[in-house]
Amino acid sequence: MTATTTPLSTLDAERADLLAQLATARLALTTTTRGLSDEQAGERPTVSALCLGGLIKHVASIEEGWMRFVADGPSAMRYDLPDGVTWADLTAGTAREFPQWAIDHQNDFQMLPGETLAGIVARYEQVAACSEEIIASVPDLSATHPLPEAPWNEPGAVRSVRRVLMHVIAETAQHAGHADILRETLDGQKST
Repeated sequence: MTATTTPLSTLDAERADLLAQLATARLALTTTTRGLSDEQAGERPTVSALCLGGLIKHVASIEEGWMRFVADGPSAMRYDLPDGVTWADLTAGTAREFPQWAIDHQNDFQMLPGETLAGIVARYEQVAACSEEIIASVPDLSATHPLPEAPWNEPGAVRSVRRVLMHVIAETAQHAGHADILRETLDGQKST
C-alpha cells in the first residue's frame, strides 16, 4: 500500500497532516501481511475471531462508511432493524432475523471463500484513494452532520469531518496493533 495518493502539497497543512497520519497507520496495518499466503491471512491464531485479512477488510469498511457519512450525512450510515427485532434482541444474539448491515459487519472480520489477501489489500487501496479525494474536496473540516440513531451514538450528537478523520486514524492505528500481535502469533515475524 502506498503512503498516499493525493499530492499533499496541494492541500492545506491540516489536511495534509491528517492524511499523512492516516496513510502511516494504513501502512502499519498492511505491512503486517507482507509475505503471507491467503491461507495464513485467514488464520485465527489467537482466541479471538480476528485474522489479518479480516482486520484489513474491517478497517476498509469502517473507513468507507465514515467517508460516506462525511459526503452524504447520516443517511449513509443506517442501522435499521427488521420488523419486530429490538436492539436488545440483536445484542443478546436472540433476534429472529439479523439486519444485513450486522451480517456484513461480522463478515468483515473474516476472509470469506474466494477472497484473497491481494484482493482485500487492493480494495483497501481503492477506499484510501476515495477517502483522500473526499477529504481534499470538503470545503471545511469543521462541517458537521448529526450521527445516525443507534444505541452506541449519543442522541443528538454530531461529528465534524475533522473528528471523523481522527476517529478513522485512531481505529486504523488500533487495528494495526492488533495485526502486529496476530502476525507474531502466526509465524513470529514482526511488521516493523
